[in-house]
Amino acid sequence: MATEATFTVPSDEFPLGTIFNQLPGAMVKLERIVPGTDVVIPYFWVRGSHSDDIVAAFSDHPGVQNIHQIDSVEDEYLMRAEWVTEYEGVLSTLGETRVPLIEAVGTDDQWTFDIRGDDRSDIAAFQSRCIELDIPITLSALHALTPVETATEAALTDAQQEALVLAYERGYFDSPREVTMEDLGDELGISQQAIASRLRRGTNRILGSTLSALEA
Repeated sequence: MATEATFTVPSDEFPLGTIFNQLPGAMVKLERIVPGTDVVIPYFWVRGSHSDDIVAAFSDHPGVQNIHQIDSVEDEYLMRAEWVTEYEGVLSTLGETRVPLIEAVGTDDQWTFDIRGDDRSDIAAFQSRCIELDIPITLSALHALTPVETATEAALTDAQQEALVLAYERGYFDSPREVTMEDLGDELGISQQAIASRLRRGTNRILGSTLSALEA
């Protein structure tokens, strides 16, 4: 049965986390990973910095062959990097075990990422490989996708659903708002950037699921 898992890892243990050494105020959202024979290619959004600073922040990392800007939207930059597979880490392990990445958000504290396997053995294989490589990942959530889930529930990660439910219950979507994003982040024990990402991505997924159902 298809299974989703949420892991956390210290920011300096995640390959893209090296950016926080020079840009501690940045937030990184991993868009997708394209595994290749010799490289793993991650696409990721960066907020809180300029593209030139982002490139410079990765220039000395042993795992990066090439990095450049693909696009920009307001104050966010979409970057593309080529990551050598010889540099063993979370990205290369995802590519090696062929486990799809659903979402990953990083700050200078930690990375939180969601993956999906065809069954629990895929999740276990990824976790075991990380342990073999001494990558200190921590499993924070694990659940199976079942037919009783609605399309909206299936589209949301546990973290996104938790953030959206809390925001709704606390009156974040009311006008005027009864709570700030910082308050929500404090209640969940995460940064303001992380709660903002969960709310935005969760809202986008709900809209996408709803609109797709209307068009069907």
